[in-house]
Amino acid sequence: MTGGRRFTVQGTNNAFTCAHCGAEVRPLRNGSVRNHCPVCLHSLHVDIQPGDRACTCHGVMVPVGLDQSGKKGWMILHRCSKCGFEGRNRAALDDPDQPDDWDALVALSRRSGQP
Repeated sequence: MTGGRRFTVQGTNNAFTCAHCGAEVRPLRNGSVRNHCPVCLHSLHVDIQPGDRACTCHGVMVPVGLDQSGKKGWMILHRCSKCGFEGRNRAALDDPDQPDDWDALVALSRRSGQP
C-alpha cells in the first residue's frame, strides 16, 4: 500500500449489552471488531467509518438482509431504524467464544430471498 493511511480499529472491540434483545455480547477474539449482536444480529448506528464510533445517531440497526461477499464471506445488511442509513457488517461465524447464531442467519436469509 503506497501513499495512503491504513485504517485501523483499536479500542473499539468492547463488550456491550444488545439494545434490541438485551444479550450480553463479548468482544470478538478473531482479530476483528464486534459490531452486532450474535443472538439477534441487531447493531447500533455508531460508526461513520467502520470501527470509528464517531456517529452520533445511535439508532438501532435492524438486520434486513444477508449477502455473500467473495472476500469477506457472509455480510449482514442493516438499516437504521432512526435515520434510515444502510450498512453492511461481516458475520462473525468464526469467533470461538460467541459466534453469530447460525439459525438467526438462516432466518434472515429466508426473509431477504437468499437460497
